[in-house]
Amino acid sequence: MNPAAISPTRPALPLLDTGPLSADLLPADLTANLTRRDFPLAHPSEAFDPLRRPVRGDLAHIRCAGRIFVPHYAVPMPHRVIAGGAALLRSLRRDAEVLTDLAPGDVFNVLDIAGGWAWGQVGDDGLVGYVPMAALEAA
Repeated sequence: MNPAAISPTRPALPLLDTGPLSADLLPADLTANLTRRDFPLAHPSEAFDPLRRPVRGDLAHIRCAGRIFVPHYAVPMPHRVIAGGAALLRSLRRDAEVLTDLAPGDVFNVLDIAGGWAWGQVGDDGLVGYVPMAALEAA
């Protein structure tokens, strides 16, 4: 689509007007364990070590809610490193520092997936970084 043809008064993708969204629209088995929880931030965000605390400017582990302010919080998706292992990178650059090598079977808690890479944390309190999704399988 030609970017010049996009109208500022009309969405680029047509959306259906289905009315307000509600948990009532979800199947009962998905909502059975959902409870409303507020995470107020009552003081400035805590200082943190970016190599040990899963926090980026746009996203953080759900356990950081109420202590560190970011636009989104994620529940980790446990994965295991497959045969051959993988390098945990500090950032998504060709010359990124390798923080550690992960062995087959190591648990990597994925918080975000983009462009074939997973961002997350080794185990529950290990190093934070990037791993190729091809080196992981769902646990």
